Amino acid sequence: MTDTTYSVPAGAAGVQRIALGVGVVGMGLLALGYSSSHEHFFRSYLIAFVFWTGVALGSLAWSMIHHLSGGAWGVVTRRVFEASSRTVPFMALLFLPVAFGMQDLYIWARPEVVAVDKILQFKQPYLNVSFFYIRAVIYFVIWTVLAYTLSAWSLQQDRGYDDKRAVRMQRLSGGGLVIYALTVFFMSVDWMMSVDPYWYSTIYGILFMGGQGLSAMAFTIAVVVLLARTAPMSKVIGPNHLHDMGKLLLAFVMLWAYFQFSQFLIIWSGNLPEEIPWYLIRMKGAWGWVSVLLIVGHFGLPYLLLLNRDLKRTGGTVAAIAVIIIAMRFVDLFWLLGPEHGQELLSVHWLDFVAPVAVGGIWVALFLWQLGTRSLIPINEPTLQEAIEAGAAH
Repeated sequence: MTDTTYSVPAGAAGVQRIALGVGVVGMGLLALGYSSSHEHFFRSYLIAFVFWTGVALGSLAWSMIHHLSGGAWGVVTRRVFEASSRTVPFMALLFLPVAFGMQDLYIWARPEVVAVDKILQFKQPYLNVSFFYIRAVIYFVIWTVLAYTLSAWSLQQDRGYDDKRAVRMQRLSGGGLVIYALTVFFMSVDWMMSVDPYWYSTIYGILFMGGQGLSAMAFTIAVVVLLARTAPMSKVIGPNHLHDMGKLLLAFVMLWAYFQFSQFLIIWSGNLPEEIPWYLIRMKGAWGWVSVLLIVGHFGLPYLLLLNRDLKRTGGTVAAIAVIIIAMRFVDLFWLLGPEHGQELLSVHWLDFVAPVAVGGIWVALFLWQLGTRSLIPINEPTLQEAIEAGAAH
């Protein structure tokens, strides 16, 4: 049974309805966009889908990291991570537009193009429609099993703590992180990198994992700050919790920058004709300004702000930084997807703004529904009281 002492605030139901309404209206607008431009629709939808799926998967990874490492920050945020990760099977349904739009998204899915292209023919054993579908099903099954198994065991701990169950959660988390890394690596190649099948990067999957961790932590910080404004979580979340999460956010901001620079440095130094054009396009004209925006908004500004100890301990400020990072994550995915086939100029369509809101509205409604199904904190966790006390200012 859910402990009503730590149930979601009453206002969450209203927010859920609003989010669902925004999502439904947004989906209607996307349908209009589909009728006017198939290619723009699918590219915009892919970015939105990959981002929100990344929040769910990043939350699953953070949940497993906490089971292995411990820490007060993870005790008070565990249920937020779990609620996010339990949206994974619903994202499988939202994957259907991507599956139906493969020929618009991926040139390797067009038989007439593959028939006259030796490079695509060479990659066809991996890059083919049937195998793409099979891999996607495998990914979602694995992610769903990991998310729901950990959540189920966590809920059982609320009904009666068991050391053996805690050990099982740790063991599953250890192997689960390896499985998560492998599946996300191949997922990033399938869904994003193969949009340009002539270019490749061995660090691309690792960059994706870092981005998911960053997106999930930023989203969780924003949610936790909102929850902490009212009882009961106002008595649970303290400045030290925010400080710890702010430090993790800073770490992943730096990690993202390190991965991005490493990829750039390796490709630029290699100067190979099949790799370097990917960056040359993104350094010209309007694409160059998007690159500058990422350097400043995704790294420079958050890095400087998060260095300040007081800012990390102030709910409103750290939440604002988290929202900036969330916005920059969309820009980063837009940048990674790059120019449309056959052109180098930056093209921004109104669907690029509608798609994240539409998919996000549905996802947030699902998240709030999952969050409300159980206590906001693990009530029988042995370290719970210590974790709450650790969050108090001192």
